[in-house]
Amino acid sequence: MYIRQIALVAGKLDPIVPDLCGVLGIEVGFNDPGVGEFGLENAVMPVGTQFLEVVAPVKPNTTAGRYLERRKGDGGYMVILQVPDIDAAKQRCTAQGVRLVWEANYDDVRSFHMHPRDIGGAIVSLDQPKPPESWRWGGPEWKKHVRTGVTTEIVGVDIQCEDPSAMADRWSEVMGQAIADGANGTPRLALERGHFVQFVPDKDGRGDGVNAVYVRVADAGKLKAAAKDRGFKVNGDNVELGGVRFAIV
Repeated sequence: MYIRQIALVAGKLDPIVPDLCGVLGIEVGFNDPGVGEFGLENAVMPVGTQFLEVVAPVKPNTTAGRYLERRKGDGGYMVILQVPDIDAAKQRCTAQGVRLVWEANYDDVRSFHMHPRDIGGAIVSLDQPKPPESWRWGGPEWKKHVRTGVTTEIVGVDIQCEDPSAMADRWSEVMGQAIADGANGTPRLALERGHFVQFVPDKDGRGDGVNAVYVRVADAGKLKAAAKDRGFKVNGDNVELGGVRFAIV
């Protein structure tokens, strides 16, 4: 189990998508018409073999729109994890009392979304693509849009919440993954490939949600310079962009 895609939510795709591309050195590979089912539009950008997505509501009374209102602006929205056995994952999640709010069963991928109230912190999707290196949600030609001169990998996320230890324990139960200690003893769900989901206190009053994305980079200087040129706050190895903190690993 490891991170395959992270979704942010914004009131509009512009200017956040051009800003993400400009700062992270990535490009849009797909606009998925399928998200219209949820009253959304999106842009999906490959990061190596992973993906960063931005969704924006185009209809009233959407889940994403309510999320924007609750958290008072743009921010992290969804964590998509790739699993080797979707049936085993589904059985484990439902045994833990998790409700499934959406499922997809295609020849090339099977997927389900969990009710955020049953796990906490984010909408979480577990996906099993076939073959494992494929990714339907990235579009049919996503490999042509991979750019790794600046950003090469998404390695982790921070989820802020009122009780990090309790939420970490819940994720551990549902995911069947161990909790380890991150920096300063922060509870961390340890995933494959060195990826992680970390749980931190809510310090900005915006409530539960993804508030940081950790990225491995090939050129930190270029990323920081691009962020400053676009007027974004850079604090050490951290860039505030799209309502989340991008932390350089």
